[in-house]
Amino acid sequence: MRIALFTETFLPKVDGIVTRLRHTVDHLQRNGDQVLIFCPEGGLTEYKGAQVHGLSWRPLPWYPELKMAFPRPEIGEVLEKFQPDIVHVANPAILGLGGIYYAKTLNIPLVASYHTHLPKYLQYYGLGMLEPVLWEMLKRAHNQADLNLCTSMAMVSELRSHGIERVDLWQRGVDTELFDPELASKEMRSRLSQGHPESPLLLYVGRLGAEKEIDRIKPVLEAIPQARLALVGDGPHRLALEAHFADTPTHFVGYLHGVELASAFASADAFIFPSRTETLGLVLLEAMAAGCPVVAAGTGGIIDIVTDGVNSYLFDPMDAQGAIAATVRLLENGEQREILRRNARAEAERWGWDAATRQLRQYYQGIMGRQLLAA
Repeated sequence: MRIALFTETFLPKVDGIVTRLRHTVDHLQRNGDQVLIFCPEGGLTEYKGAQVHGLSWRPLPWYPELKMAFPRPEIGEVLEKFQPDIVHVANPAILGLGGIYYAKTLNIPLVASYHTHLPKYLQYYGLGMLEPVLWEMLKRAHNQADLNLCTSMAMVSELRSHGIERVDLWQRGVDTELFDPELASKEMRSRLSQGHPESPLLLYVGRLGAEKEIDRIKPVLEAIPQARLALVGDGPHRLALEAHFADTPTHFVGYLHGVELASAFASADAFIFPSRTETLGLVLLEAMAAGCPVVAAGTGGIIDIVTDGVNSYLFDPMDAQGAIAATVRLLENGEQREILRRNARAEAERWGWDAATRQLRQYYQGIMGRQLLAA
């Protein structure tokens, strides 16, 4: 198959969407498919054998890490030359609208996928009144597609409830070879805890954005004074978070990649994740693959991954004491924590990227087959 992939974000950006897309591209190319990627310019012209066509961009005003790349006529020319069998638009917002337009104009089967819960993000940036407008825009864009994919059943239900049609589940995936409990190390634990490896170590990995609600971890630290927190990642909310956590044993680590990141997961006692806006929470799967139990808000796509008390702990995000109680419960019982570690790893082992990509190819082939029958 020849697949044209449109995405609003790609390498060198680091986030859950990019992680899923780069693994998907890698496995498609390995399978003999050819992928052409349209994305904001980032210096790449090729990834794992796939051609990368970067377009000029501007930063999103209230979130400079996010790049706005606008559709250009050259997209049509490149598509005509590539002759794709299918167009896949990830998170159609700006560039993705160009993918939708050219797919419909050139009569190419169209798949769209939903990865970022943008309507819920608005309230964290003082734009909550625009949520109904954004849902209407998303409905109009997604309903152009022959199939809409979500990465959790919670998001499948959410999109359907807002009038988005032809919605199905794209199963989760995680790199269980990279993220491995065996990568736990005293050196990494000492680095994350700033020289206090004997202290309980809480970990957060991800974007430092207001919508991640990282500030809600502070009461947990205050309730467990011997614990230390490592925040791995960066983002527009970092300065505010540094001020918020200034009087706590919190280490702003910055970005980690590859084996270092996997070692950070494996070396922590708990991965704490208060976000209520997750469509899946891929980073939770990475933590679990590394044998790090999760303490997470029981909402959105997270409940597809975490079975409370079996492989990690969930808490009610509306309960101010919920995260504290769940974290204390995890840290106080070493025997139970080891059981959770093993169960977390076992759950992650069920979800390899190869299986997720095979499922995606089946979706592609089904849509292409229906179009041939209709013709």
